[in-house]
Amino acid sequence: MFSSDGPGEILRVTPEFCRLHGLPVRDLLPLAELADLFVGGDPPFLPETPARAAETAPEQEYCIRRADTGELRWIARQGRLRRDAQGHPRQLFGVVRDVTDQKRAANALTLSEERYRALFDAIDDGFCIIEFFDGPHGPASDYVHVEANAGYERHTGIRNIVGQTLRELVPDEADGWIELYGGVLRTGSPIRFEREFLKVGRRIEVSAARLEPASRRQVSVLFRDVTARHRAETALRASGALVRENAERVQLALEAGAIIGTWFWDLPTDRFTVDEAFARTFGLDPSLGRVGLSLEQVIATVHPDDVEGLRAAIADGIGRGGAYAHQYRVRRLDGRYYWIEANGRVEHAPDGTPTSFPGVLLDVEERRAMEAERDRAAAALRALNETLEQRILERTADLMRAEEQLRQSQKMEAVGQLTGGLAHDFNNLLTGIVGSLELLGMRVAQGRLRDLDRYVGAAQTAARRAAALTHRLLAFSRRQTLDPRPTDIDRLVRGMEDLIRRTVGPAADIHVAATSGLWAVLVDPNQLENALLNLCINARDAMPEGGRLSIETRNCFLDEADAREHDLPPGEYVALQVADTGTGMSPDVLAKAFDPFFTTKPLGEGTGLGLSMIYGFVRQSGGQARIHSVPGAGTTVCLYLPRHPGEAEAAEIVPAIVEGPRTRYGERVLVVDDEPTIRMLVCEVLNDLGYAATEAADGASGLRILQAAGRIDLLVTDVGLPGGMNGRQMVDAARIVRPDLKVLFITGYAETMVIGDRQLEPGMHVMTKPFAMDALAGRIRDIIAGR
Repeated sequence: MFSSDGPGEILRVTPEFCRLHGLPVRDLLPLAELADLFVGGDPPFLPETPARAAETAPEQEYCIRRADTGELRWIARQGRLRRDAQGHPRQLFGVVRDVTDQKRAANALTLSEERYRALFDAIDDGFCIIEFFDGPHGPASDYVHVEANAGYERHTGIRNIVGQTLRELVPDEADGWIELYGGVLRTGSPIRFEREFLKVGRRIEVSAARLEPASRRQVSVLFRDVTARHRAETALRASGALVRENAERVQLALEAGAIIGTWFWDLPTDRFTVDEAFARTFGLDPSLGRVGLSLEQVIATVHPDDVEGLRAAIADGIGRGGAYAHQYRVRRLDGRYYWIEANGRVEHAPDGTPTSFPGVLLDVEERRAMEAERDRAAAALRALNETLEQRILERTADLMRAEEQLRQSQKMEAVGQLTGGLAHDFNNLLTGIVGSLELLGMRVAQGRLRDLDRYVGAAQTAARRAAALTHRLLAFSRRQTLDPRPTDIDRLVRGMEDLIRRTVGPAADIHVAATSGLWAVLVDPNQLENALLNLCINARDAMPEGGRLSIETRNCFLDEADAREHDLPPGEYVALQVADTGTGMSPDVLAKAFDPFFTTKPLGEGTGLGLSMIYGFVRQSGGQARIHSVPGAGTTVCLYLPRHPGEAEAAEIVPAIVEGPRTRYGERVLVVDDEPTIRMLVCEVLNDLGYAATEAADGASGLRILQAAGRIDLLVTDVGLPGGMNGRQMVDAARIVRPDLKVLFITGYAETMVIGDRQLEPGMHVMTKPFAMDALAGRIRDIIAGR
């Protein structure tokens, strides 16, 4: 440590201060004695003027020659200045330390860096270090050039590469370079390759390695421009290939005796020297050949169509140098033109001037004839293929027409089977309806009103049977309107058990096995009841002498293999199984069991729509139906329905309707149907019940009423309407201006695309024709009331 009072020439020092400078230990040291040790520059301890003095002096380094050993040492000094009340320097004090080792290390580092930089820039190859970073394209999807030598610019032509990112430099090539260098970064394995650098139009040879530690995400790249070498190698390979090809041709020609002469063309004098074989072949004077021919004399024998090509080939051969080969036609002694091939090689002087052009002539007439024949055969084959494709297309069209005719024939056969079974049933039903109505009219005209309910009941019974048969047909076509609800199948089976027992009769021993915790399914419960009843009736008919009928439910999960076997998506299903111990089915009958109109019952006793209706209903509900049967051992039918994630609806208790509910609030209902009779009946019932009913015959008329102002509490509409707008389309358009419009679709044959394949939106309901008028009134009251 040291201090100095005022402008004095004496420093107060510590013993360590003296030892650092190689001086005898003392408390006071004359500044002049210290100044004698300095090597270059003024001593940093001279008093400072008030104008120049700073509160804290910056650190200064100075070199001394020690007084005791004469060794050069570097000393670092830092001090602080104290001032008096007038601001004049009063005292300077501070510390010194020996920094010789640090100074030497810094100098060595600077020298090393200078040598490294000189060596770095002296490398002829291009070199750079790239550092990966995460970008918009993903992790490690870009890199920046953090260092590059002068060779980078020499080998790429790109200046100031440091700081540029890959995607800024070559956005179109970035993914390819990222794949190469990113693999080095991930694996740590160095690579070496050649690649076209498209941006600069050069081919480079690259070596890349990862810099450790890997956390730095840096890769070193050493490369050089090998474009010239690559072009030379490519040219050499091409020339070598041509030389080998020509050598092979000459060898083949020698073996086949196809060489017809040799020639030597002296380029400076433009004279051809040919052998006697060449001259005789072309009708030339042999002596003239020895003296020499001009190029024009030779070309005079060439076919006119080949002259221009020959001149161009000769000029190209001379300009390019190396091997030469060209085919053209020449005239011989018989006056006809023959194909020959000239093979040669242009020789050059040391200064690159072409000097001579020696070569041989090959007879390629036969080979050209074979090639022409081959081309004709290929053309004929192509023509044959084209006509073959045309014939295949025509045959395919014939097959498609035949297939269409077959389908039409099958349809007609199905219609024939339908008329054989259904026509009888429909005629019976129509007879019951028409006869009952005629008797009803006669009795009213006669005033005999006592037994009218008997005729009304008979007509209603026949109508309900006709409606049930129509629903079978719709289920077979998979176009009936379903009203799917979350359903508990066990509850449904228990509710039908008494009906099944009465229908099947006492001859069958009925066994019902329920499953605890059975999942819910989304299905139309009425259609499922009909399907179950049909299966039980089929089982009864298969056991004429009695037997055991089992109804079983279970949860099941279909994995990938099971799902493929059942033609269903993998997942959770509920199975409803009906099994009997009856006669069973033969394989031929089993294969047709689900076919529409197929029945083993006598004519008039069955329509063949039972199982096909069940199959259509289950498939439309997203499930599958399967039959297993063994002749003499019984039949098992299993219905697979997809699990519904929600809870099943509670069982409904439907009270008997004695009188339709009457309105008390003047609700207005719009009825849209193209059938006048239906509009009349529905509006009459609604008016009797106190509703304000409005009619429309088509979708456009109904939409105009809905778009106009006024109260409409419910829209009752058919789905199939005339005029280009069906019921669903009308509702979708009306809900733009009336988003909360309540809708009841009434339909006897709904288009699948309108309702079956689309989910009904909130506030939409469906009711299937035919229906009882009191049931319609009750449904309307529930919808308006929000129940």
